[in-house]
Amino acid sequence: MPIAPQEIRTFFISFSTWGRRSILQSERMCDLLLGVLRENRAKQRFQLHEFVFMRDHVHLILTPGPDVPLEKAMQFIKGGFSYRAKKELSFNGEIWQKGYNERRIRDAGEFAQFADYIWMNPVKAHLVERAEDHKYSSASLRSEVDEPPPQFRSGE
Repeated sequence: MPIAPQEIRTFFISFSTWGRRSILQSERMCDLLLGVLRENRAKQRFQLHEFVFMRDHVHLILTPGPDVPLEKAMQFIKGGFSYRAKKELSFNGEIWQKGYNERRIRDAGEFAQFADYIWMNPVKAHLVERAEDHKYSSASLRSEVDEPPPQFRSGE
């Protein structure tokens, strides 16, 4: 089955840790997940537009590469992280809940709403006072994300 046109392949994604455990509260785990995202961006497997790591879940806005199904992009992230956490950090046990939630972003308004949700998630959870203060978020790590696709940029 052919992959949908690239213009309609940007998604808001959420996924949780196994049993909603607070696996992502340590810097070493968050740094590793950030490294997995960097590595896969560099390999052009997806573009990452926004992200936030919470203690027990992750939110992303991403666009899979032109020849990469969304399911494969998620496997690169979740599977790649699990493999490296077990190998490099000697982590034993399950890391992620099965699956993920996805929502295709249809227009610039939806993109802005999801981006705001991602930025404000740590604020609403009372982890920080300002979105920019959350260490593992695109609100503070702008160099770690790609521009939104042209159809979702404000003013276009």
